[in-house]
Amino acid sequence: MNFEKYNDGYKDLVQDSIAFIGQNLDFFTEFKAKILLSLAEKYLGNISSLKVLDVGCGVGITDHYLTDRFLKVYGVDIAKSCVKKAAQLNPKANYRSYGGKVLPFPDQSMDITFAICVLHHVPPKRIEKFIQEMKRVTKKDGLIIIFEHNPFNPLTNYAVNHCALDDDAILLRMGKIKRLTSKNAIRLVEKKFILFTPFKGTFFNFLDRVLGWLPLGAQYYVAGKK
Repeated sequence: MNFEKYNDGYKDLVQDSIAFIGQNLDFFTEFKAKILLSLAEKYLGNISSLKVLDVGCGVGITDHYLTDRFLKVYGVDIAKSCVKKAAQLNPKANYRSYGGKVLPFPDQSMDITFAICVLHHVPPKRIEKFIQEMKRVTKKDGLIIIFEHNPFNPLTNYAVNHCALDDDAILLRMGKIKRLTSKNAIRLVEKKFILFTPFKGTFFNFLDRVLGWLPLGAQYYVAGKK
């Protein structure tokens, strides 16, 4: 997928694909950012001292919710135009473009390395190497967090099939991500299905917490420690 041509209309394209749900893209972005922050606090403590890396950052919409909470937010993407857009949106963050294979950071330089709905764009034969790179740049006992679309959710499939950005998408089961992280000595600390409803409020947040075991949420995450 060539994301260069979509940098200006990135949010609009995604929003159009989920318009039938009746919820704004920002709701889903902020929801996952809150989970990421919660995982960081739960497993690493004082998050204001942490360096984090957003792999496949796109135009930086998730990082908008993170830059004031972490010591430093870094982002990488294969699309130079998206990286430029992300830097405009989040001037406190540090963005770089890269070739999609070797992350442009030293070994053990990040406290948290995460990828949000990125792996379904990675060619299947390169997914394991992608995860290995995430692990390489993460510090010992640091977190590696992967969010992905849930292929068992019919609404997710509908949205993906109607989004130009996902023309090359191959949706991944949670089990595959778990196996690959385990195979590469990433110790699982938490996994959950999320976004069972597109609604805000205490009750709906409660539903997400108690139904996290059920493979029907729109997305899921797998979090592990190096």
